[in-house]
Amino acid sequence: MSDWNTVTILRKRPPKPSTMKSEQAINKARREGAVIDTQVKWGAATNKHQVTTKNTAKLDRETEELKHEKVPIDLGRLIQQGRQAKGYNQKELATKVNEKPQVIQDYEAGRGIPNQLVIGKIEKVLCIKLRGKDRGQALLPPSTKK
Repeated sequence: MSDWNTVTILRKRPPKPSTMKSEQAINKARREGAVIDTQVKWGAATNKHQVTTKNTAKLDRETEELKHEKVPIDLGRLIQQGRQAKGYNQKELATKVNEKPQVIQDYEAGRGIPNQLVIGKIEKVLCIKLRGKDRGQALLPPSTKK
C-alpha cells in the first residue's frame, strides 16, 4: 500500500495554439510522426486588396468612354445667376441645401457629377427651374389641390 503513496503522475500541458503555429513546433510534430494539417491562405496577413487583371492596359487606353458625366456649364451659370439674385454666397447656398460648399463650387464650374436630388434642392432654394425644357424660368410654388 505504501507503493501507491509514492507514485507521481506527470501530465503534460497541451501546447498553446500560438506555439503550434511556429516552424519549430511543426518540425517537432513531423519528427514524432503526428498528423499535420497546413493550409496556405492566399493574401493572408497582407493589406493587398487590388488584383490586376489582363484588361488593365485596355482600360487605361479607353479614357473618353469611361468618364463620368459632368454638369453642363449652362446649368452652372444658371445656379450662379440664381444664387447671386438671391444674394447668397456659395457657402450659404450649400448650407441651405445641406451640402458641402465644394459641391456648389463644382456645380457652378461644370466639374461636378450631376445628382438629381441635389439639383432639385437647389431648384427649391433658388426658385428657378434647372431641369427640363424651360430652364432658367421661375419655379412656381406648388398649387394646393381641393
